[in-house]
Amino acid sequence: MDQPLETLSKIKIIIVDDHAIVRVGLRKILKDEPDIEVIGEADGADNLFSYLKTTQPDIVLLDISMDGKNGLDIVKEVKQDYPQIKTLMLSMHPGELYAVRSIKAGAVGYITKEAASDQLVEAIREVHHKGKYITPTLAEWLVDSFELVSGNKPAHEKLSNRELQVLSLIANGKKIKEIAAELSLSPATIATYRARILEKMSLKSNVDLVSYALRNHLVN
Repeated sequence: MDQPLETLSKIKIIIVDDHAIVRVGLRKILKDEPDIEVIGEADGADNLFSYLKTTQPDIVLLDISMDGKNGLDIVKEVKQDYPQIKTLMLSMHPGELYAVRSIKAGAVGYITKEAASDQLVEAIREVHHKGKYITPTLAEWLVDSFELVSGNKPAHEKLSNRELQVLSLIANGKKIKEIAAELSLSPATIATYRARILEKMSLKSNVDLVSYALRNHLVN
């Protein structure tokens, strides 16, 4: 017979998102769950790793798009430095854009912010008790990502994680200076990323980038 949830040891969570309103909302969703406890929150990489020096959760609930170091970089560091901690990615981006990259970086699951609250709770419990949260759709994407025929893959799959992030920001109307400020990089570095993106994808201008992003659902 299964134990009642309230008698089980609590699943300890740290929420990492650079928007305070999102962190507050996630706390509200999780506060009434008898087997889940939010033990802390962070607005980015520095705060998270400072926290992990003294307190280690079972699961880090991690956003992808943040100022400075993004979630894909953070999950790699968590996996390397704290392999016992599981990372569940929670993102505003559609799964087809970042889900496979998240899993390959070291996350054990991916869920969008549009998902229902009960799906988030289910994902947390499944990650804790079974080690991962892989939906049938994500499993399909993972299989597709290992296809050897690169010609079947969309052009944006050629991009690095940072290049894909810059592409997404350009497609959402951000200027180079705005992107540089958001990512804590120089405008010259962002311009270099843009040039690499255009070259890798055989495109010529921002108009081409936006058109491609709209066709491939890369715009938020």
